Amino acid sequence: MGKGVERGGASKDDPLMDLVASLPAFVVAVVLISASPGPAMALIMRRAALRGFAGAVPTVLGLEAGLYLWALFAAAGLAAMVAASQAAFIILRVIGAGFLIYLGIKAWRTAWQSRKLESVQEPTEDLLPNPKRSWWKSFGEGALVMLANPKAAVFMIAFYPQFVPTDRPLFATTTLLALLQVAIEIVLYLGLAAVVGRAGAWFRRPVIRRRLEAVSGTVLIALGLRVAAATR
Repeated sequence: MGKGVERGGASKDDPLMDLVASLPAFVVAVVLISASPGPAMALIMRRAALRGFAGAVPTVLGLEAGLYLWALFAAAGLAAMVAASQAAFIILRVIGAGFLIYLGIKAWRTAWQSRKLESVQEPTEDLLPNPKRSWWKSFGEGALVMLANPKAAVFMIAFYPQFVPTDRPLFATTTLLALLQVAIEIVLYLGLAAVVGRAGAWFRRPVIRRRLEAVSGTVLIALGLRVAAATR
């Protein structure tokens, strides 16, 4: 006897076709999630405004590296353990909130120092030489912001299973979907960085830069407090 065929000609036992059929919904969901305001967008916009498009690239790549690691953790079951463990959730929440608040305070301090120095080229870490060190520092900041966000663990274990057919290997399918999500977000975030970076010369004017640092510092601190108050 042949296997039954569902409407549309797809086999009941064809999980690959089920996966392909779910991709449009997955892409739409990723785009909507990526466009929502949060720590990632705040970091990218600040970096692009102060350092231009090239300066935002390592931040974007760091954020996406952290996202991909969370996807791997979700596929391996580690994200579920973190989400289920009260202690692990609290530890990540404290680390993530603390780091965002630290970045916000650093931005405030930069704004205050530039006001006193009244210099076009404020001696902040963003403007120091040694671009290689700055690149890896920005990459690390992005990765840490993503990895220290306990909500990412909760999101991963709730989001990906919806798009993994029952008969498909969980780990392999999740890693492929995560690669697709990373690719989509890199395109979207680099597009955002390019738009913001085009006005970089204006953002880097001393008065505008000082105000931007103050505003972005306030936003980062507010996001840190939101993470600190987050529940599962």
